[in-house]
Amino acid sequence: MATMDSLIGLMNRIQRACTVLGDFGGGSGDNGGLPTLWESLPSIAVVGGQSSGKSSVLESVVGRDFLPRGSGIVTRRPLVLQLQQTQKGEADYAEFLHLPNRKFTDFNLVRKEIQDETDRITGKTKQISPIPIQLSIYSPNVVNLTLIDLPGLTKVAVEGQPDSIVEDIEDMVRSYVDKPNCVILAISPANQDIATSDAIKLAREVDPTGERTFGVLTKLDLMDQGTNALDVLEGRAYRLLHPWVGIVNRSQADINRNVDMILARKKEREYFQYSPDYSHLANRMGSEYLAKLLSQHLESVIKAQIPSITSTINKSIEELDKELDSLGRPVAVDPGAKLYTILELCRLVDRIFKEHLDGGRPGGDRIYGVFDKQLPAALSKLPFDKHLSIQNVKKVVSEADGYQPHLIAPEQGYRRLIESALSYFRGPAEKTVDAIHFILKELVRMSIGECQELKRFPTLQSELAAACYEALERYKEDSKKTTLRLVDMEATYLTVEFFRKLPQEGEIRPGGDGKRGSNAPPEPQPVDRYGEGHYRTIASNVKAYIAMVSDTLRDTIPKAVVHCQVREAKRSLLTNFYNRVANRATNDLGEMLDEDPSLMGRRQELAQRLELYQKAREEINSAFTR
Repeated sequence: MATMDSLIGLMNRIQRACTVLGDFGGGSGDNGGLPTLWESLPSIAVVGGQSSGKSSVLESVVGRDFLPRGSGIVTRRPLVLQLQQTQKGEADYAEFLHLPNRKFTDFNLVRKEIQDETDRITGKTKQISPIPIQLSIYSPNVVNLTLIDLPGLTKVAVEGQPDSIVEDIEDMVRSYVDKPNCVILAISPANQDIATSDAIKLAREVDPTGERTFGVLTKLDLMDQGTNALDVLEGRAYRLLHPWVGIVNRSQADINRNVDMILARKKEREYFQYSPDYSHLANRMGSEYLAKLLSQHLESVIKAQIPSITSTINKSIEELDKELDSLGRPVAVDPGAKLYTILELCRLVDRIFKEHLDGGRPGGDRIYGVFDKQLPAALSKLPFDKHLSIQNVKKVVSEADGYQPHLIAPEQGYRRLIESALSYFRGPAEKTVDAIHFILKELVRMSIGECQELKRFPTLQSELAAACYEALERYKEDSKKTTLRLVDMEATYLTVEFFRKLPQEGEIRPGGDGKRGSNAPPEPQPVDRYGEGHYRTIASNVKAYIAMVSDTLRDTIPKAVVHCQVREAKRSLLTNFYNRVANRATNDLGEMLDEDPSLMGRRQELAQRLELYQKAREEINSAFTR
């Protein structure tokens, strides 16, 4: 079964790895959200108002003087402090996560590095940042423990701070202590009324039952003579589920004289042992007791949360595997494998494109919309009424007759009217071709965008798109020539049968008896071949013929477009590209498979994260099976 030291050490390793990958508390998003794995890991957050003695408590627990000091806000970034117990006799040293492989044995330099690293993010101002500093301290004089030192709560902004600093600090602190697995170490000075404690107020809001809160009372030796803090330490003033712990900080004189922390711990023990007020509580007072208490509690929290942590890790591994599969695995260096990869991606795009056309995916229905709505609407809007006005018909017929006016039917006038009217159909025919071309290009773009594997290779993606657009341009030109030929054929040879069926002027029309009376013979109607009625008849006949041609073209233009554009796109969209790729040199194939650097970085990040989670799962399983 796992020991306390191995469990806490395991959590420390996972937390460090999470921080390397950017999975840290309070800095993973614009709103300071906590990533899933970090959120499932137990932690201890040190919370208190400014000048409440937080730094002194941490230094007492560590047994080293290593934290920056000063007036006002000193802690301006979260400090994730991981304590690792080493063998007796080994020298103390510290390591920062942002300075790997560098050991600090001089803890004055540790203090300076904390200050310098804070300034790198916040500048030499009094601003704060949620991005944590990760520090590990190795010493035989510590217990295995992870503490998170947070900026001190404040009530007002001082010069150099934004007006929102009070809310910003509280929001940052809350982003940690709101977490259900976070143990709250609430620091309050004994020389102030506990009812005014910022730490207790916040802890009560986020942990009303007190299950996660440990109360620490500092500065007991600075209370007014004749007073004590027994009401608080014995739980009468404010009861917590866990016992209160009193701490005696080093005095400013001790700090100025650089009094050894080991000696300071000894003086603290003696203070409680010989204090008339606190001697009966001496066995559960002081920084050494606090460290052991927290370590034991952290062990119990870790044990309780192992199933939840394991579940989170398993779910994360599954999601990471899925995303890595969507990004694709690294490409082999073998020329045959590269060619195979390129052709497979091309075939995938081609299949997706056909699915769009055939209805497996959306988009192909837009082609039918062009034929069913846009083309008929365009045909109906052609200006035939103006073209076949009496004035224009008379003008065209007169010009066609020349100096000899027509005797019976103005055939040349008919032909000129019809031919000039049919030219109007060229516009809708060309627009139909262009509309289908636009839709096909859009479907190509969608198909390439939907091919997740292709996103890895921007060069191949670009060349493939260019080849598709080039093929569509060829189909468009062929389609445009064919549809315009259909229009031109209608003008080249008129349908004679249509005019044969037209009644001649003055002719008795079928269905009427032509009688003025029941026995009267039909009386021919005189026809003025140069009157308005005559030209109106010509306009009516031509309009009827144009309507017949319009109906024909409404059916034949879509056929030509589908044959020349849609069918060809389905059959041979990538044929030329396949031939081109087959003739490419090996080096050129490699250039086509140059991955997008951002995707390579993303894959590497996911692989690292996956490795972290897999190792974490293995270590947890190993710790609980041996």
